[in-house]
Amino acid sequence: MKKIAIINGPNLDRLGRREPEVYGRATLADLEKQLRADAAALGVEVSFFQSNHEGALIDHINSLEAGVTGIILNGAGLTHTSVALRDAIAGSGLPAIEVHISNIHAREEFRRHSVTGAVCVGVITGLGFAGYSLALRHLTQRS
Repeated sequence: MKKIAIINGPNLDRLGRREPEVYGRATLADLEKQLRADAAALGVEVSFFQSNHEGALIDHINSLEAGVTGIILNGAGLTHTSVALRDAIAGSGLPAIEVHISNIHAREEFRRHSVTGAVCVGVITGLGFAGYSLALRHLTQRS
């Protein structure tokens, strides 16, 4: 059975409370519930990890067990700055899809560049929680 690691970065634990006009009112728990249902329908397993700390995200990626077949990553603000996170993704040897709830290209200039997206098989931005579901579907269908 395929297993996809879903990793969320800084401030995503505040979904539903932080800037609801940008990110909506649904919570991280709501997102995880939706993705568990999506995964069950696709016949795959998912694991979840969220941290507000760059090193914890890197340590988690580096510790993914052999059964993991892909990564869905929302690196949040670290997307735009973290070469170390980029290197962890590249070094994992796993296909990764970067996901953003908001459209990073319609926001502040500094958010329009992704350091981590260059080492991912795809980037989904601006589709809300549906972006995670699309990423899950894509990684499930990869051989």
